[in-house]
Amino acid sequence: MSIDKYQETYIQNCFADRIGGPNYGKSANNNKLDKIKRAMAAANKNFPDIELINLGAYDPNEMMDTGIAATLAAEAAKPENRGYANNGIPEFKEAAAAYLAEVFGVEDIDPETEVVYSSGSKSALAIIPSAFINPGDVAVLTVPGYPAMGTHTKYLGGEVYNVQLTKENHFLPDLASIPEEIALRTKLIYLNYPNNPTGASATAEFFTEVIEWAKKYNVIVVHDAAYAALTYDGLKPFSFLSVPGAKDVGVELHSLSKSFNMSGWSMGFAAGNPLVVKAFSEIKDNHDSGQSMAIQKAAAYGLAHPEITLKMTEKYSRRHDMLVLALNELGFRVEKPKGSVYLYVEAPSGIVGGRRFESAEDFSQFLIREKLISSVPWDDAGHFVRFSVTFEASGEEEEQRVIGEIKRRLSDIQFEF
Repeated sequence: MSIDKYQETYIQNCFADRIGGPNYGKSANNNKLDKIKRAMAAANKNFPDIELINLGAYDPNEMMDTGIAATLAAEAAKPENRGYANNGIPEFKEAAAAYLAEVFGVEDIDPETEVVYSSGSKSALAIIPSAFINPGDVAVLTVPGYPAMGTHTKYLGGEVYNVQLTKENHFLPDLASIPEEIALRTKLIYLNYPNNPTGASATAEFFTEVIEWAKKYNVIVVHDAAYAALTYDGLKPFSFLSVPGAKDVGVELHSLSKSFNMSGWSMGFAAGNPLVVKAFSEIKDNHDSGQSMAIQKAAAYGLAHPEITLKMTEKYSRRHDMLVLALNELGFRVEKPKGSVYLYVEAPSGIVGGRRFESAEDFSQFLIREKLISSVPWDDAGHFVRFSVTFEASGEEEEQRVIGEIKRRLSDIQFEF
């Protein structure tokens, strides 16, 4: 039976207001990523013989390390790994604490009370508000940014206050701009550095300011460090937890998806304040029965081999260099980020003697539909598009070919900014 048929039944009136109430499913999906997918499908259909270059991808383009895969295969065959893992196994927690010490210099993490596994960062961001948000409480999020924690804050009757990330402020939030009335009602603040989508990196001075602000207003800091190990050109991986006082006010979330090519495995961890970790663990225990012990042991292998990530950063740094050079030769004004897999590029206002771009989304749709180059638009704080260096290419020669093809397709256009 079709969905349209079911929309005529009582079920249509049972949906919660938080997802649309009785109108759920009746309007077109205007989600940005869904629009991009539809545009990509249309471009492929209209130009089936032309390669679509996907610079909008956010998944790594390679398989995980063979050692990680071999560990999974071996552990999956052991009967002791067949059961539920609940909130994680000691081996993974210990590996996470050792990883924080080796890669980030964070030496004072107790694996038993200050680490808990998560099914990736997204799951953690969805669960944490349930431990802290009551109706009327506020979560501060940055825009552009990842919305998961804000979505679940609203589900719980809380409010979201957005702070813009601007080029003028080096894509760091201006905490002083948050009104006193908002700050006094704030329970959570979400930060993410190196940042998605801007690629900006945070400093110890900035995190010190965050800690002071959090203590002043009794706010819990949630730092999403999904890209923290992916740094370039001499910038060492940097953790919020390495700053004095950080553990007093919050937690840091790590994901193995980007740093270890393990997207789809849903493995990560939360570390930091033991009370926050305890509360997260208790609520998480009511969400799932734990990730497979075999996967946790494979992830522990990865965490014990940070050289896997170093090899990836060499590739991503090289790709950033090539893409930045190509875009600047085409008239864009782009600087290589110090971290993450993203290049945040100011969208042009139009084409000399031709069409205008009213928004980043307008420009992004032009790139997909007419040049078969995909990107992700952001119009939250200025007009920017996000390019990713996780595009499909095997080896440096193939990378150069892809970058050369991007230049070729855009070389007949003079953009206005």
